[in-house]
Amino acid sequence: MVELILGNQIVKIDAGELVSYQVNGYEVIHQKGTPGWRNSDTEMFPIIGPTNEACFKVETPKGSATQDQHGLLREMVYGRMEVTSTMATFKKEYFPGKVVKNSKYPSKSNVEFLSWPYNFSFLKVFNLSDTGLEIKFIINGDKGMPYMLGYHPAFKIHSSNPEIIANNTKITLPEVLKVGSRALPIVDCDTITLVDEKKVEIKTQGFSNFMLWTEVSNMLCVEPISFYPYAVSQDDLHHGFKTQEAKEDTFKVHIKVF
Repeated sequence: MVELILGNQIVKIDAGELVSYQVNGYEVIHQKGTPGWRNSDTEMFPIIGPTNEACFKVETPKGSATQDQHGLLREMVYGRMEVTSTMATFKKEYFPGKVVKNSKYPSKSNVEFLSWPYNFSFLKVFNLSDTGLEIKFIINGDKGMPYMLGYHPAFKIHSSNPEIIANNTKITLPEVLKVGSRALPIVDCDTITLVDEKKVEIKTQGFSNFMLWTEVSNMLCVEPISFYPYAVSQDDLHHGFKTQEAKEDTFKVHIKVF
């Protein structure tokens, strides 16, 4: 467990997963073991969304790749790179064609191994400052590599009537619950504020969209995404790809508590 501390802020990271962010004792992150989700955060890469209706295949310029829901990055283990009192860096690295064990097999999937025809490294950098917590993602892949990126943090709900403010519009938790597993899309948006017992601002760079998802009243996933996967059929997921052009593509999420 890595712990970052700055003034009244405490961040706890378990093998690259953000498991706690407290400001003056106020817990921002959904806690494992409580109703809702077995994780507290994860990344969706190189695809977002389900693939079962497409026989677990996603089309790329180098042919079909075997991917389960939300890609293979979440099945890989982070290596710890650098840690200070206010910063921590973790890394995942993949080589073309390497098979990755699918944890959903066989209970929730019929594909045992996942693979991707491109080389990439994926850095996750936590930086705690006076303005809040920044999580930065740095992708370094083959030139021309297609990909989607989504960050999937779960936020703890403290009150009975929280509101979500996005693009100057108020959204209620029952509205999110009603959408179900497809998640509620918020497009062309870089900032969402969760109004609970305190206000939690989630501000992003590079993503441009969000999905909101939950199945319980004590947790809400506010997910920055590069593409909303349910905008197309599973056979057409490749239409949502970005392309790696620069040596490094950088995405940022900043969490601030008021």
